[in-house]
Amino acid sequence: MNIVAHNHQSRELLSSKISRFLEEFHVGRILQACNAYKVRGFSVKDVFQVAFENAFSSKSFFQKQRESSTSIPFAKDTFYRFMNSSSINWRKFTLQLSSAVIQKIEPLTNEKRRNVLIIDDSLFSRARAKKVELLAKVYDHVEHKYTKGFRMLTLGWSDGNSFLPLSQCLLSSAERENRLQEASASIDARSNGGKLRKLAQTKATSVMLTLLKEAKDADIPAKYVLFDTWFCSPEAMLQIKNIGYDVVGMVKKGDKIHFRYNGRMQSAPTIFQAAKKRRGRSPYLLSVEAEAVKGEQAIPIKLVFVRNRNNRQDYLILVSTDVNLSEEEIIQTYGKRWNIEVFFKMCKSYLKLGKESRTMSYDAMTAHVSIVLARCMLLSLEQRRKIDKRSIGELFYVSCDELQDLQYMDALIMVLKKLVSMITEKWLFLEKELNAMLDSFLENLPDLWHNCLNRCA
Repeated sequence: MNIVAHNHQSRELLSSKISRFLEEFHVGRILQACNAYKVRGFSVKDVFQVAFENAFSSKSFFQKQRESSTSIPFAKDTFYRFMNSSSINWRKFTLQLSSAVIQKIEPLTNEKRRNVLIIDDSLFSRARAKKVELLAKVYDHVEHKYTKGFRMLTLGWSDGNSFLPLSQCLLSSAERENRLQEASASIDARSNGGKLRKLAQTKATSVMLTLLKEAKDADIPAKYVLFDTWFCSPEAMLQIKNIGYDVVGMVKKGDKIHFRYNGRMQSAPTIFQAAKKRRGRSPYLLSVEAEAVKGEQAIPIKLVFVRNRNNRQDYLILVSTDVNLSEEEIIQTYGKRWNIEVFFKMCKSYLKLGKESRTMSYDAMTAHVSIVLARCMLLSLEQRRKIDKRSIGELFYVSCDELQDLQYMDALIMVLKKLVSMITEKWLFLEKELNAMLDSFLENLPDLWHNCLNRCA
């Protein structure tokens, strides 16, 4: 958000920047391919651009129209008809737009890099609403209570540096007693809006598979699917494996999920208690190979038990359906899942996900969320183009190294350099004394850190 706000202070420059983004990725054509069109008058792309720019100003569409009739050339009815249209396939729009942006970013990523798909949900709150279409009771995991709203299930893509949202669905509830409002009876069930309403009333795991199949059909370059304990089950792993992706996820500690280990079906905590743990300061406590079983189907998996950083007496369980990945690679790959948490925070805090729209139409809410996702794509692309010099031109492609994931040892080296600079500035030490102090400090480090620092030297 700061990239746009600081570099484009004036409204004209900001509008020009957004216009270039829409032109570069042919947003008008994508909208037409997704059944968004107008018979006459202003083009769909012009209406979309007005909605797109709203988050980068402190005024709503209604306020801007009242202040100046020349800044927005069309009437409010044109804007509201566009947002409430049930014919537009917004999931297809965000998927095609993100695919076009990925094609610009992927050449900047090394082929050895593990591109991933990340899926998670976040609360889309409508706590004060009463008559919003498909409104449901949703559990808020932050406040630990039920509230009114939707679960915004989002599928994203990441190469470790950039995160791009691919698709989303505002989930209501599959159970009738949890839905406070039903779908509008005036919407044709055969339209895109009707199909989306039906999808919103199905289970989250089924919607997850639908989003993954759409990403596979769109040839999104990724090999792994990351998710937390909410979606992790043997059945989900088997289904995702059949789609063509490997899974790296976190297993819930409990007795309900079982894996086949040493010929017997056992829960992950039981496996942990029975197996021999690794000694010393290993990055993981235990690693075993087992099988995820559902009915007659079974696939090999690797379970990695990692110490919980927040509670040294506790542990976390990671699972991978790619048994060829090392334990360190599984831990590093799962670490990329944090990108979607940052995405949710940015959308809610800066891109007006929950505050810009107060509509009661499910179509308008879907359109609003899709536009927010498009804004995030613009910011992600701008950030990548600023931090990766190879995006400036082919001249820098061979001279710049691949952007690296932030490693713990890199952060430690930066701290040590800062420490040395502070010591030399505030106290007078002979070079011999300073080197002796550093040698003593390094000798007392744990063996793992000591070996890593030797390799970095």
